Amino acid sequence: MAKSPEEEHPQKAFGWAAKDSSGLLSPFHFSRRETGDGDVTIKILYCGICHSDLHNVKNEWGFTMYPVVPGHEIVGTVTKTGKNVKKFKVGDRVGVGVLVDSCKRCESCQQDLENYCPQMVLTYNSYSQDGTKTYGGYSDIVVVDEHYVLRFPENLPPDAGAPLLCAGITVYSPMKYYGMTEPGKHLGVAGLGGLGHVAVKIGKAFGLKVTVISTSPKKEDEAINRLGADSFLVSSDPAKMKAAINTLDYIIDTVSAVHPLAPLISLLKLNGKLITLGLPEKPLELPIFPLVLGRKLVGGSDVGGIKETQEMLDFCAEHGIASDIELIKMGDINMAMERLAKSDVKYRFVIDVANSLSQ
Repeated sequence: MAKSPEEEHPQKAFGWAAKDSSGLLSPFHFSRRETGDGDVTIKILYCGICHSDLHNVKNEWGFTMYPVVPGHEIVGTVTKTGKNVKKFKVGDRVGVGVLVDSCKRCESCQQDLENYCPQMVLTYNSYSQDGTKTYGGYSDIVVVDEHYVLRFPENLPPDAGAPLLCAGITVYSPMKYYGMTEPGKHLGVAGLGGLGHVAVKIGKAFGLKVTVISTSPKKEDEAINRLGADSFLVSSDPAKMKAAINTLDYIIDTVSAVHPLAPLISLLKLNGKLITLGLPEKPLELPIFPLVLGRKLVGGSDVGGIKETQEMLDFCAEHGIASDIELIKMGDINMAMERLAKSDVKYRFVIDVANSLSQ
């Protein structure tokens, strides 16, 4: 007979979980494994709320395993280490992102691309190698193999820095891989949400000229005056879109709703690159003629591996980059999810876990 989540492991844990596709979260008692020889046990201080958390609690992607404790933008302090742990000591401030394990043997793992490993274990809604489910950061503690734990720079704020563990690396990785780092080049950022606002900041730190592309004219002031974008383009304005044809070297598309790609592709110069990061529920239509006639590229990208995620955190610390956040208590999580569904947040909710998670 299968054990209950509370009895699976020796360490008692507490968090908030969604029990069904209503997506409503409520208090949940479960357990974490004992600290293994190569493990780090972490007291969770803050956890960002990613848009993928909303997709998962509502089973919008079709593979949620209830009960689910979301959260993969975790910042905390080390409370215990296994005897073989070399990178961390008790008291260190650390981060945990989207993945907590991989095979460590395949070609992807050998290239520090654990996020593309066929046996990658996600921080939540996944299965550990021992066959038990993983539960995320909307909880008090987590136990993670030290290889997948990140050193969190001292000069990064732990609350506003937490979303970098997903949103930050999700935009940083494709910018590095697809060569979007050449100063003076022109980057378009489609969508000014959790990913988009970080993409603006990182793009500017690389020395790029940045244009925000949005359906909402109301976001122009914050894009330019608050986030430092160079210009703003309203995608619902045909005249302005026509005037901007063939002006961008790259576009980072962060939009997670179904939307047309053709208008974005038209903005690209010869050899331009459109990289999609959002995960709409339905397939997008891809027009081939403008790709062929402009030698343009449409690509995608996932989060980065552990080495690159550490590089991103250090880069953001060096350039003073963090997310713009709204800090909430755990008891306000369902309200936050409702607001996130309406894009009513600038630009990322972060849960003050340590100061608001009571059993």
